[in-house]
Amino acid sequence: MTAKRNISLLSTLLIAILMLVLVGCSGEQATENTESESNEGTNTETTETEEGTTEYPIVIEHAFGETTIEEKPERVATIAWSNHDVALALGVVPVGFSAANYGVQDDSGMLPWTSEKLKELNAETPTIFQDTDGLDFEAIADVNPDVILAAYSGITQEEYDTLSEIAPVVAYQTSPWVASWREQVTFNAIGMGMEKEGKQLIADTEKLIEEKASEHAEIKGKKAAFVSISAEDLSKFYIYSPGDPRGAFLTELGMEYPESITSQMTDPNSFYIEVSAENADMLNDAEIIVSYGDENTLAALQADPILGKVPAIERGSVVIIGDNTPLAAAGTPSPLSIEYSIDEYLTLLSEAVSKVK
Repeated sequence: MTAKRNISLLSTLLIAILMLVLVGCSGEQATENTESESNEGTNTETTETEEGTTEYPIVIEHAFGETTIEEKPERVATIAWSNHDVALALGVVPVGFSAANYGVQDDSGMLPWTSEKLKELNAETPTIFQDTDGLDFEAIADVNPDVILAAYSGITQEEYDTLSEIAPVVAYQTSPWVASWREQVTFNAIGMGMEKEGKQLIADTEKLIEEKASEHAEIKGKKAAFVSISAEDLSKFYIYSPGDPRGAFLTELGMEYPESITSQMTDPNSFYIEVSAENADMLNDAEIIVSYGDENTLAALQADPILGKVPAIERGSVVIIGDNTPLAAAGTPSPLSIEYSIDEYLTLLSEAVSKVK
């Protein structure tokens, strides 16, 4: 497949939404650990022969319609967040992918689990797209992709249309930034002609999560919420939905979202709600609160006359994940980030649980 060149740059990405996703203000609701979750409600057409190989064409339905992939892609490009990690976890090195712009500790544009996987695969560093201020369509076209993976992204209709002039696009199923890690694996794998391998990756990752969580039985059943509270502005905060990848992962580890929170989340397409501090009692039933911040964040919350009265905050049952760190970036998980960060995350959750009376 040949990419169309000289495509003009567009800057229509919703930056506000992107920043909410990447720095703390992005899943399909997590249910039981079954791979069938990822395929509910879709009519994606794939056919496997008796030998397990995929037959073409593949038709993938998504939020913008459907994408047809005529033959197995040889050159895979990915955009946005996490999609490249799915390809790498399946042993495919993308010819290009978007730079990580949150949690990166060097100038590589890659999170540590991405770098480690590239080294493990003995791969050279692919082209890295700089798309914080909008997708770099020229750079994407220049890598001549056969398919563009974007199952977890916030692309607009206009961006989807432009990308589709370059190569078939695997877009998100329902809404921007709403895709569990299973859904990311499922549809990106299908787009690469690796549906069977994707199912195995899901099973292997589920087994890892189950084994690691079983080592911390003390967190099972505890009520928890993933929020974003800025010590610079305590007049409001954001609560991620249990369908957002961050919230979903807490439930996957065996924790539960309080009904006092879930009852207020009435928009199934929204991954967070904004809450005024005067309604902070919505957090009262959360035994554990997870948020981004630094070493001063908890003290600032405890000193606040309103937020400081929230039981979890008052007793310090709060996991503060260092802002702009790899662990913070792992909050929207992929198979690679889960493997890299799960021990650290579970340790922090366990420490918070130990303060619950």
